[in-house]
Amino acid sequence: MTLAATHLYDLTISEALAGLRAGDFSALELTDALLDRISALDGELSAFLTVTADRARASAAAADQRRAAGEDAPLLGVPLAIKDVLVTEGIETTAGSKILKGFVPPYTATAVGRLQAAGAAILGKTNTDEFAMGSSTENSGYGPSRNPWDRERVPGGSSGGSAAAVAAGEALGALGTDTGGSVRQPASFCGVVGLKPSYGRVSRYGLIAYGSSLDQVGSLTKDVRDAALILNVIAGHDALDSTSLDAPVPDYTRALTPDLKGLRVGMPAEYFGEGIQPEVERAVRAAVDQLRRLGAEIVPISLPNSDKALPVYYLVATAEASANLARFDGIRFGYSAGAESMFENFRQTRGVGFGPEVKRRIMLGTYALSAGYYDAYYLKAQQVRTLLKQAWEAAFRTVDVIVGPTTPTTAFRFGEKTDNPLEMYLADIFTVSLNLVGMCGVSIPCGFDDLGLPIGLQICGPSLGEEAILRTAYAYEQSTEWHRQKPNV
Repeated sequence: MTLAATHLYDLTISEALAGLRAGDFSALELTDALLDRISALDGELSAFLTVTADRARASAAAADQRRAAGEDAPLLGVPLAIKDVLVTEGIETTAGSKILKGFVPPYTATAVGRLQAAGAAILGKTNTDEFAMGSSTENSGYGPSRNPWDRERVPGGSSGGSAAAVAAGEALGALGTDTGGSVRQPASFCGVVGLKPSYGRVSRYGLIAYGSSLDQVGSLTKDVRDAALILNVIAGHDALDSTSLDAPVPDYTRALTPDLKGLRVGMPAEYFGEGIQPEVERAVRAAVDQLRRLGAEIVPISLPNSDKALPVYYLVATAEASANLARFDGIRFGYSAGAESMFENFRQTRGVGFGPEVKRRIMLGTYALSAGYYDAYYLKAQQVRTLLKQAWEAAFRTVDVIVGPTTPTTAFRFGEKTDNPLEMYLADIFTVSLNLVGMCGVSIPCGFDDLGLPIGLQICGPSLGEEAILRTAYAYEQSTEWHRQKPNV
């Protein structure tokens, strides 16, 4: 590992904005540096499914013209990447699935549109597990992305392409989505910052749905300030999304202070125990000690029923997936097998177009919703989900944030878990609860294991508690050097 260099692609978003505003370089020069980086590295990393070089350069040139005319905007001239489950007008959007190969949407997701309105240049669409169903990007219909810290290991998932791109300097930041940890887990594996906002804080309009009551658009960035900058832009009510919260959007950068005096930090007993890689536990406990030194009060807490979160998640998420993916029928858009009868066309289209993990989850969800099993599985899962929410709400009546490991292990090797879906699902054991209860969380780098692989600290907050988790994350980050470490690529 090496300390950050002075290349343009190594800049954070805030550093890039300062340089652009000072005239140290142009948006076009910055964008070209990122595109050159993609050309040099992505043949091996496969972080991107589509690179939109001409569009990015045109956006950058327009940003330079606007700045020359005296204009400014929150992200004017900043090159970013978009996970390929967010639709983009005029740009192929596949959700990592062969069933959507060649699909070019006629509209743009709200979160992406807000980035563009803020002046960002979109570099392209990043790789993802098919329909965001996975923890490693090994389920992508177009091949996996690779972890920049060790090309023989996964970058996490399902936002693995976005995490790998940011870690390798192929984008200054990226959007991802988080249904059960799909922003936070790859952020941990790739040594970047992954922010999952509260459910409804960011519009889901234009997000290709996996689990509609769980999905949330988030960001992957090089540091916490950049996460706050992106959230400032994408957060807020959207009339096009009925689940969008109509709540004021603060300036999240104002929450970034260097000390934590008066902050109560909950440390759940359930998140430290059997199954955690020893180096992960040591790093997270050391991070908690650092929070104490910064002025936080560490409060031991309990989160009852935490052991039920994973099975509840995989019942709720697969049930919602079985309904959401019914729209992919080979008739209106995407791949079609072209069979003579309608039902045979359905069968062949889905048989060829969907990958094994997507088929597995559709079958699980359909079974859980079927007559005779609904009450025993889906209804029971929703009841336990309510108990989980009550436990988290009770905890936040005594503490401001809750901390623990983002993942039980560091990045694993390709193929290590593909033959055992349950073992793969356990990679999300510490992240799924936040999606079930609709609250917010961020993963930040807090160390490395004995092989030099990044370790993530997860900081959780209540609904609309983004200011508290960003404050905690920023204070820790600025008092350590972990976020300044870069993979040797």
